[in-house]
Amino acid sequence: MSIDNTLAWLESNQSAHLDRLIDWLKIPSISTDPAYKDHCIAAAEWAASQLRTCGFEAAVIPTGDPNHAGDLSKGGGHPIVLAHCEGSPDYKGPHVLFYGHYDVQPVDPVSLWESDPFQPVVRDARPGEPGGRRVVARGAVDDKGQVSTFLEALRAWKETSGKTAGGVKFTVLLEGEEETGSVNLESFVKAHKKTLDQCDICLISDTGMLGRGKPAITYGVRGLAYTEVTLHASNQDLHSGLWGGRCPNPITELTRVLAQLHDKKRRITIPGFYDAVVPLTKQERANWKALKFNQKAALKAIGMKPVADIGEAGFTALEREWGRPTAEINGIIGGYTGKGAKTVIPAHASAKVSFRLVANQDPKKITKMFFKWCNERTPPGCRWELTDHHGGLGVTTPIDSPEMQAASRALKRASGKSPSLIKSGGSIPVAGMLKGVLGIDTIFMGFGLDDDRVHSPNEKFELDNLRLGARSHALMIDELTKL
Repeated sequence: MSIDNTLAWLESNQSAHLDRLIDWLKIPSISTDPAYKDHCIAAAEWAASQLRTCGFEAAVIPTGDPNHAGDLSKGGGHPIVLAHCEGSPDYKGPHVLFYGHYDVQPVDPVSLWESDPFQPVVRDARPGEPGGRRVVARGAVDDKGQVSTFLEALRAWKETSGKTAGGVKFTVLLEGEEETGSVNLESFVKAHKKTLDQCDICLISDTGMLGRGKPAITYGVRGLAYTEVTLHASNQDLHSGLWGGRCPNPITELTRVLAQLHDKKRRITIPGFYDAVVPLTKQERANWKALKFNQKAALKAIGMKPVADIGEAGFTALEREWGRPTAEINGIIGGYTGKGAKTVIPAHASAKVSFRLVANQDPKKITKMFFKWCNERTPPGCRWELTDHHGGLGVTTPIDSPEMQAASRALKRASGKSPSLIKSGGSIPVAGMLKGVLGIDTIFMGFGLDDDRVHSPNEKFELDNLRLGARSHALMIDELTKL
């Protein structure tokens, strides 16, 4: 059967595809809360059953300490779906690892949702909203909706050709802890290295496009080092009238230290921080400039004026996002934060500090550099509590590989437009881990939009993109059979 039959099947089964996705979205697979551990298992089992229907051998494998299943704080883990198909005897192309995740972010604040986050609503865009018909639910785009486009392509090939995955050799790995740092993933990959080492390339659909009707392939993502720093002073909260001006205030001292993270040109001041940074090439900068990214419009969309276009001197907004490292304070707390007044000098103050890293920067080294930097600036009478929460390597995939070219052709055939090759300011630590453990590169072929409200109330996935994702994956399989 030809690819035309497969695409025709997808067209005539769009409603059934949406129904299947809605069934998956109804499962509240929130990975960070142990109360939802059974739902995470249910979401994994749902995905495994779909893969079996498509002809795969699929298993739902526990992770972490089995005595504390689902409670990540006690070493327990959520299960991983691992599935395989051998491919046709005459298949000579790469063995592809498809990675995705079935877990979702918490839904707080619930009051800001227009509907129950786990009772998906399909509706048209309202006046003033861009785009068209969409499904609104937690996990709609991150990542159940995007994974479902791959699953539906597998189903279409099986239905129309009788061949599992159109004859391509696939391994599928769907985890349940991506939203909590993938704490058990690396140990799982190492434990199953003999099996996973057979894979030649990884395909991930957990990224986005440049805009509606503007397909893109992401060939690089930034790494991440995530830390927490707590500055301790007195052994108790103090009366600010009796002790103010007599001893350190941890909030004041912490903010003094963190304010030194950037110089006047907004470069990070940690010694050695930029040593491993790979400079942007002239060609990259030219390619990105040709995209004609409108930073003024982007700022306006988030309620800010053009004057808010700030960052490291010498680089455009897009260059800063895709190709330069950053340091950000993600949260800060200390003292009394309730209603009314309470005049205290707190015993301690804390901040969450993260670093987005570019290719060749090692998150472990960056974290050590930052902690050393903090210790060198310890305020008198104070002490630090320094916590390394997690990190991941950034990756850049060669854009001239046969698999990357196949993905580009598939997207062009699916959309009628050549995809832009872009990078992402976000982090997908699994890609760096797979590169380090298995030595394989990753192709990010995603279908999300900037306004899909990822991790926010009223997350959505537009049905045009759901359709495009399924067509693209079906055509990617067709392209793989030709390699």
